[in-house]
Amino acid sequence: MAENTEKTNSKSAFQMPTSSPNFDCLAVTQVNVWPFKEGSNLGHMKGLAQIVLNDQMVIRGLRVMDGEHGLFVGYPNDPFYKGEEFHSICLPITRQLKEHIENCVLEKYQAAVA
Repeated sequence: MAENTEKTNSKSAFQMPTSSPNFDCLAVTQVNVWPFKEGSNLGHMKGLAQIVLNDQMVIRGLRVMDGEHGLFVGYPNDPFYKGEEFHSICLPITRQLKEHIENCVLEKYQAAVA
């Protein structure tokens, strides 16, 4: 029984904190945006983007979308997911990272279309 307690304690020791007020370990270090020409029939999609995080990880297939509340960034979806809704391949977990990525991509998009 002591072994089970040890395993339980070791699992809880490695849990990630649920909130981190100073989360800044991931940063967008490069952004490429490809806006679509006006008149193309792609619905709410206005362009594609690619970002690099910390000069170490690339995320391709980001979409610049025009929604009810303005522009936002859509994340790549799993093409093999068979559910009724979309299932993203990657997406930020924290609000801070989501806002950071969105701000970087949308700033670059606005500059490209200006």
